Amino acid sequence: MASKTASPPDVRTAAASTSWPAGALIGLLAGGVAIGVGQLVAALFRPAAAPAIAVGNRLILLTPESVKRWAIKEFGTGDKHALLTGIYLGLAGCAVLVGIAAVRRLRLGLLGIALLGLLGGYCALTTAAHRPTDAVPSVLGALAGMYALSLLVEAAEGPAGESPAGDMAGQSGTNRRRFLSASLAVAGGALVAGFGGRLLQVRRFNAEAARAKIVLPPAAGAEPVARSSFDLGKSGVPFQTPAGQFYRIDTALVVPQLDPDTWSLRIHGKVQRELTLSYADLLARPLVDRWVTLTCVSNEVGGPLIGNALFRGVLLADLLRQVGVSPDADQLIATSSDGMTIGTPTAVVLDGRDAMLAVGMNGQPLPVEHGFPVRMVVPGLYGYVSACKWIVDLRATTFAEDQAYWVRGGWAQQGPIKLASRIDRPSASQQVAVGTEIPVAGVAWDQHVGVSRVEVQVDDDPWQQAVLAPVPSIDTWRQWVWLWTPRGAGQHRIRVRAYDGQGRPQDESMADAFPSGATGLHAITVHAR
Repeated sequence: MASKTASPPDVRTAAASTSWPAGALIGLLAGGVAIGVGQLVAALFRPAAAPAIAVGNRLILLTPESVKRWAIKEFGTGDKHALLTGIYLGLAGCAVLVGIAAVRRLRLGLLGIALLGLLGGYCALTTAAHRPTDAVPSVLGALAGMYALSLLVEAAEGPAGESPAGDMAGQSGTNRRRFLSASLAVAGGALVAGFGGRLLQVRRFNAEAARAKIVLPPAAGAEPVARSSFDLGKSGVPFQTPAGQFYRIDTALVVPQLDPDTWSLRIHGKVQRELTLSYADLLARPLVDRWVTLTCVSNEVGGPLIGNALFRGVLLADLLRQVGVSPDADQLIATSSDGMTIGTPTAVVLDGRDAMLAVGMNGQPLPVEHGFPVRMVVPGLYGYVSACKWIVDLRATTFAEDQAYWVRGGWAQQGPIKLASRIDRPSASQQVAVGTEIPVAGVAWDQHVGVSRVEVQVDDDPWQQAVLAPVPSIDTWRQWVWLWTPRGAGQHRIRVRAYDGQGRPQDESMADAFPSGATGLHAITVHAR
């Protein structure tokens, strides 16, 4: 009887349990190529079309409002970096799974990258303000990733009968070198495409060069009083917030880069005559300078999402009268170039306050990240119902007919700012010396209503009235300071409360920022020794 010869084991099957490290590396490298090439191709269209950005913009639209509030609370102005970091980590995890599948069956890995590319294209075509070409970077990036995956898997397998790259113990030196060489080449290509694409994006889509050439016309009327006239010098925060320190809360993962020479604003809807303005048209109109404090509705008690600046712009009420806004239009929906919508009560804009289309901030053209070339500023309203950056469209409508982005998420429709105060000095948990006089200081605000008094309390002692700085108008925050000499060692709790321009006290009940702004008294604890 002829003896049976045992058939050789299937190399791919035998190595499956040991090849996952190489598969993970292959997936990461192929994924890097896909993202890098997508980034490079996006430089030919626009940065918002890059695969990771497209996915991020779609996630923002799908994320529940409660999660958005949590992200702003936890990360503040770093929420976008946190989101992008999470997206890249998620894509890396998917790439690892794709690579592990590919070393078992290449077809599965190719299908995985193709599906990720289709997902990126879908996200790009379903975000706000999308363009038909936005899917191209994701599709081409996926094709490049599939090609890289095939090359790496082929290099890893080696000649028939040899172990794949993951089984390093049984792999020949020649095979290891071939796999490592292929991996280095693919990694280099991914880095060149990714970083090169980003540099090309910055070069092609950069509004800073245009901004640097702009010289704003002077404002009409008297020069604004110098900010030094309103600065106590002891508040722990300057009266004027530098542009680089001004808070920024929006949904733009990539800061829009708008050319002022091609920018335009369309004012339409329930108006007698539509109006389209160029940037030159705005600068040719009378400009005003106004100190205005802006506040985010997400700002917690004592939080940092607030800033004060000198804005220069065109009064919005004048434009509404020019177009003949309908008495029925109780809402103005402003749209940003990235598709963000913000709804503002028309009556507020027309009630005499200095609502404006701002072109300047602190004596310079608007910073790009704060809305260049033009943004809206409306004193007395939280930013989510007033402060549209990169504005390109203003439509007169009604609250009954349409809702803007944040209101659809459950935030209050109108959004008037609530009276609040904050301790900036000393800082929480700071050590202070017993018997030494120290300033307890900060800011209080109630834009377009004003602040008439601020009081400070240490432990359960009686409330003490603080000294207030003068202000140029009721539309800005107001600095305050109270001198305190600690008499005993140990912990001391310090609280602050404000009174508005009509003498009404600050709401002391603690309430979350959602849906219409936080309330409660800010308190800190210091250590005297």
